[in-house]
Order: sequence, then C-alpha cells, then structure tokens
Amino acid sequence: MTKEERYQKVLDWFEANAESAETELHYTNNYQLLVAVILSAQCTDKRVNMITPALFETYPTPEVMAATTPEAVYEYIRSCSYPNNKAKNLVGMSRKLVSDFKGEVPTDIDSLLTIPGVGRKTANVMLAVAFDIPAMPVDTHVFRVANRIGLTDNSKTPLETERELVRYIPRELLAKAHHWLILHGRYICVSRKPKCEVCGLREWCRYYAKNVMKP
Repeated sequence: MTKEERYQKVLDWFEANAESAETELHYTNNYQLLVAVILSAQCTDKRVNMITPALFETYPTPEVMAATTPEAVYEYIRSCSYPNNKAKNLVGMSRKLVSDFKGEVPTDIDSLLTIPGVGRKTANVMLAVAFDIPAMPVDTHVFRVANRIGLTDNSKTPLETERELVRYIPRELLAKAHHWLILHGRYICVSRKPKCEVCGLREWCRYYAKNVMKP
C-alpha cells in the first residue's frame, strides 16, 4: 500500500464515521478558547472544562485578566497541571492582547507566537478552531496516532509530523482531520494499549499489521 492510498483510506473512513468531530473544550469566544487551550497543555479537556467556568466568570475579558496577578489566577487553576506557569502565561497573554492587539486574538500565526503561553500547537489550534484557517495542530495524540497508523514515517518531532500531514491531507480537511486524529488517540488509539479490536482503521494501520496480525 502506498502512502497516498493509506491517507485516502483513512480520511475516507473518518469522513464516513466521524463527520462531526470537534474540540471538546468549552468556550464562547476566541479569548475563552485561547485560555482553555493554554490550560489544556498536558492536561485533559475534562479537567480544563471543570476549571474554566469559575475562571471565565471572574475574568470574562482579557482586560479584566490583564489587571490581575498570576497569584490570583493560580487559585482558580491550581487543580490543572503546571498551574504556576500557566497562571503567569494567562496573565501575560491577556496583557499582550490588550497592549498589542486591542484585546482581540490575532488571526495570523506569527502574531500568535508572540503571545506568552502560545507555542506552535496552540497557535495552530486557534487558526483551525477559532478562525477556520487550514492548519494542523500536533499534540501528543496526533503525534502518536499519525506514527502508529503510518501517516508519517516515524517522525521525531511534532513539526516533522505537522509538515508531513499538511503535505498529504487536502487543505480543506486539515482542521477536521486534526480533530479526527485527536479523538481517535483519546478514545481508541490510546497510549499504553491501543484498542485495535474496535478500531475501524485496522485494515490500513501499520501498527496493527506489525504488532497484532503478524505475531
């Protein structure tokens, strides 16, 4: 099977079986989405969604959060991973939005990458989810699933994975494919023991062929 054929089969399966895939983070505007994505680094969406209602009620806009301190924000997010760093980043992010972008989340990746707490993955999430701009955010789920299935050739870094996925996935499907791969990694192709017995991608999966069928 060629790589092009594998991509086509996998994308066709997702389109037929996971058409409505979307982010599981709860938000109502771009500022809230950016806060939630920053909090979600190495933390589950479920935990983030437990934290954000009170956080958003207290800090409903970048202007309000920009006026507070990391210590105050910490009290709302202490149950997530790395709360000290994230509290500093959230306040820094809000101050950057207010000082440089009139309180609005910018729509280009170069501007997004100047914001505290925003790396390439977070920037791409904002492009894809908030602005419907073709982008491929690569988190641990996307990185793992792409390598296991065989969509990438044992990429060593998220950036390598991103570049290969962008090369083979049609631009109009990139944002949706990001969610397909994340959710597949979260619920089926899990880290420790993938649930190959219930996976619809077995027929085209390199991991399944090498580690389940062959033995």
